[in-house]
Amino acid sequence: MTGPGQFHLGSLKPASGSTRRGHYLGRGRSSGHGKTSGRGIKGQMARTGADRRPGFSGGNIPMMMRIPKRGFVSPFKVDYRIINVAQLAEVFSAGAEAGPEAMREKGLISSVRPGVKVLGSGEIKVALKVSAHGFSGEARRKIEAAGGTCTMLEGRGGR
Repeated sequence: MTGPGQFHLGSLKPASGSTRRGHYLGRGRSSGHGKTSGRGIKGQMARTGADRRPGFSGGNIPMMMRIPKRGFVSPFKVDYRIINVAQLAEVFSAGAEAGPEAMREKGLISSVRPGVKVLGSGEIKVALKVSAHGFSGEARRKIEAAGGTCTMLEGRGGR
């Protein structure tokens, strides 16, 4: 039984104007798709069942095989969000806790994923409690010299 606001799956229709009728192939010259039905004359693509995989180059060595391959890309590499100590000093006041969420709220980073790393570019004079997923040696030295602390967070950010 159906009531107000209910429907049958069999009554669903596509939105008006969202579908077009298909081409009628092989129905005479005046249709524009007669005789060879838009397939041209002879050749691989004129045959039934014709299909070429992506990257197929007509029997030549495919482009992806011709391009030289060098080096190695680790699937485990993490591209951290980068913050410099000078940016932290500008935004946070003395004694503040500067964690990834606080950095995101202040607009320093767009997301806490895949993690936050603090680098040592610039100067910092305020003592902050900084927590992040990574610190450079210079950043750790500058933060601690200003009277702050560095706390390493486990794992990747926001997971």
